[in-house]
Amino acid sequence: MQSPASVTPDAPVSLDRPLFTQSWLDLTFIHWAVEPDAVAGLLPSGTVPDTHHGAAHVGLVAFRMHKVGLLRLPGVPYFGSFPETNVRLYSVDAQGRRGVVFRSMDAARLLPVLIGRLGFRLPYLWSRMDIRSGGDTVAYSSSRRWPAPGGAYSRITVRTGERVEEPTELEHFLTARWGMHNAFFGGSKYLPNDHPRWPLYRAELITCEENLLPAAGILAPRDAPVSVLYSPGVPVRLGYPVRAGAEAHRGMRGSRRPSKSSS
Repeated sequence: MQSPASVTPDAPVSLDRPLFTQSWLDLTFIHWAVEPDAVAGLLPSGTVPDTHHGAAHVGLVAFRMHKVGLLRLPGVPYFGSFPETNVRLYSVDAQGRRGVVFRSMDAARLLPVLIGRLGFRLPYLWSRMDIRSGGDTVAYSSSRRWPAPGGAYSRITVRTGERVEEPTELEHFLTARWGMHNAFFGGSKYLPNDHPRWPLYRAELITCEENLLPAAGILAPRDAPVSVLYSPGVPVRLGYPVRAGAEAHRGMRGSRRPSKSSS
């Protein structure tokens, strides 16, 4: 197994022929530290927990998906725009590629949920959702509808603070993620992404009432979050899935961006 790639605030490779385009807007990142052994069994085959100073992390990320588009077609304004809340873990594969693993992806539009579940085997779930902002506060709510109703919900409110001029090593580690590991058809695969550097703001967690983590198989953390961040968002390009044992090159430019280690 290769050593994990350096954590870089910019995507190491630029995608010039994306499979999907979209924007991720009004994001709140909430993270807790967990024991690696507690989440190792929840990751796809061929990956292990990615750790920072010996700790694994679970993230609760609420945001607004905006104008999802296929290939280079214009983004869809209604069906491609919706609130979403993800429970995610952090992974690294045998090639040293760092990524995220989604344990649940609640979304407010049924069509994207069906496409994500049937076309990519992603854990999308249809939920009633809302995002409200006023002044320096942003509030997110979700209530699961299908295919696993039964009370899974989240209510999150944050107050945004100062701009993060230079993120810490942990903040880079949790947000500078340039791919996703998932059990696609035919085995575990890696799907790269590319977007500008995150504009990040520190945030105060005012409300966090949820049971999405236990519903995703993760023991509810007892300690306070180790990081709460807000971002107004970025435009994003997603590449084509590649096998866990293959180089992630389809749709990428031949030259890699300069590497800068942040961990």
